[in-house]
Amino acid sequence: MSAAIRSTLAITLVALLSMTGAAAVADSHGEKSHRITAKGDKCVEPTDVMRRNHMDFILHQRDDTLRRGIRTSKHSLKECINCHADPKTNSVIGEDGFCAGCHEYAAVSVDCFSCHNDKAETKQSAVTHPAGDTTAENSSLPEDNNSK
Repeated sequence: MSAAIRSTLAITLVALLSMTGAAAVADSHGEKSHRITAKGDKCVEPTDVMRRNHMDFILHQRDDTLRRGIRTSKHSLKECINCHADPKTNSVIGEDGFCAGCHEYAAVSVDCFSCHNDKAETKQSAVTHPAGDTTAENSSLPEDNNSK
């Protein structure tokens, strides 16, 4: 066999082995990235539906809450965070975060947490108001001094 043929075969073999190794790394990264952390028995929607449509649900919930005054917990960002926060960090972002893992894998930025809290509520931080509405104790909303 000539040196040119051996060289071509060697290059082809190295290229094939490199692609196989890269695929194995991508698969192992994908499995880690799609690890589901949840406190409940099942999600409010099937997993495949949530993977495709969660942003639509969150935006629709935002519109109902902010523009129409309708507050429900089914697709609320707060309830997603409370259920899917990492038990070690109590957060959905970071290295082991529920949101960060998939969004990093899909190369999509997560901008929700530039305004919203990424931590799950703890029982100590929740306060039930007379109207039955549960909100965070240290709310960022200004206090209404005219109501006193």
